[in-house]
Amino acid sequence: MKYIPPILAILIALFIYSSCKESDGKTAAFQKDSLLLHKPDFAFRKLSAKEVAYWNELVDSYYTKNLAPGFNGSILVAKNGDVVFEKYLGYINFETKESITENTPFHLASISKTFTGMAILKMVEEGRLGLDDPITKFFPQLSYKGVTVHMLLDHRSGLPNYLDFMDSAWDKKRKATNEDVLQFMIDHKPPIQAPPNRVFHYCNTNFMLLALILEKITAQPYPVFMRDSVFLPLGMKHTYVFSIKDTLSYVPTYLGNKSFPMDYLDCTYGDKNIYSTVNDLLLWDKSLYQHTFINKPLLDMAFTPQSHEVKTMHNYGLGWRLFNNQNENLIYHNGKWHGSNTVFTRVYEDTATIIILGNKFNRNIYKGKDIANLFTGKKDELNLAE
Repeated sequence: MKYIPPILAILIALFIYSSCKESDGKTAAFQKDSLLLHKPDFAFRKLSAKEVAYWNELVDSYYTKNLAPGFNGSILVAKNGDVVFEKYLGYINFETKESITENTPFHLASISKTFTGMAILKMVEEGRLGLDDPITKFFPQLSYKGVTVHMLLDHRSGLPNYLDFMDSAWDKKRKATNEDVLQFMIDHKPPIQAPPNRVFHYCNTNFMLLALILEKITAQPYPVFMRDSVFLPLGMKHTYVFSIKDTLSYVPTYLGNKSFPMDYLDCTYGDKNIYSTVNDLLLWDKSLYQHTFINKPLLDMAFTPQSHEVKTMHNYGLGWRLFNNQNENLIYHNGKWHGSNTVFTRVYEDTATIIILGNKFNRNIYKGKDIANLFTGKKDELNLAE
């Protein structure tokens, strides 16, 4: 063996050590740059100043009449990738009177599922995961047989909802983590809601487990993986995953002027707990149109209805809600958690996007879907799923 001087050996060891360290001090099991963004395959037609003014007037009129009274949050509406309306109103914290700004992150609630779902599809794209993989491949001690990754993504797993079964026997003085919920399922075996792939059953447990699957595949905590491999590569600098280490910096949401205290389920993630801004979500929206994060075939699958037991205009793809009525196709996800109400609606054929984030409970936020009528030219008063 060739002689290596001691000082050189030390330098080599330090280089290897530093190159294997995570940003949070944990050892990396794979290179973070292994998740590569694709080159854009779609170009937006830039709006003229006259077009921007036209859309701004229409949206502002709707906002003023239907949403502004009692609204506390952020709203952004885009057409062809250009912002045509943007507004920030109220407080992020009613005690400190800190005003909401364009850089104020809001709890996305179930909009978080779109990120978890697309991160899973990225693993499929890279060959690290199969949609037909059974969940027992990742969690051998779970007693639920026949449930696949695909069934988690489209809510056809039949699994029980952890928001319900944890209420029965969990010590509510303790903040539960994803691992705690998994162990609870192993120990207590809460009964299924339906046999696998029998029926659509919206269930937060599915996406909580998907976050754990991402952790197993990447050997990184979900918050770290999402930050380094999803948010930052897409330029989403004000987006992060809230976890148990962040409890001291918890920002409350409100019912009226009364804040919601943290409860025992406020630290689980995958199904919720991503915080973001309307401008960061616009970057997410653009990446979907341009297929920079997920290739088009997989994304088309994600936007394809997966449940057909009941003929309805409402359906679910892989991590996305779908609404199809009279050739009006909306790809969306809303969210609700404590005082958070959130809307992320993509008027796909019209290349328009509606993003509304609120931290003070206001059911009118969900009527933001009606802004889609301005772009489609259709009068449609049917509600989307909250």
